[in-house]
Amino acid sequence: MAEAFANLYGKDVLVASSSGLAPTEIIVRETIECMRENGVDLSHQFPKRYDPAQSGQYDLIINMSGYDLPEPVEAPVRHWLVRDPIGQSEQIYRDSRDNIERQVMQLILQLRREARGPDPKRQKPVQ
Repeated sequence: MAEAFANLYGKDVLVASSSGLAPTEIIVRETIECMRENGVDLSHQFPKRYDPAQSGQYDLIINMSGYDLPEPVEAPVRHWLVRDPIGQSEQIYRDSRDNIERQVMQLILQLRREARGPDPKRQKPVQ
């Protein structure tokens, strides 16, 4: 979900990829359907396993697993609290989707602000 939202909304400031510590074999139907409700197509997505040896290739890792990442971790890590919807109700899928979408959008807005640089209106005058 996060990869799809990030690449849909934030392609001007990031390129997202996702992986899991224990990925499923397929993207489950409930995930596909709840993302489709928000107009997001997951047909080109597939589960991938997290490889710690590749962590140095990333500028930032978002960990939504609730577990520590295996070493080595060579990129900054942010932890997002996200309920795993697998095996839960459709409402839990929607709640998780909406939570992920909000956090992705906050990250994108932060990256856009950083890309613009400091706001001259907010800087203190030099004397």
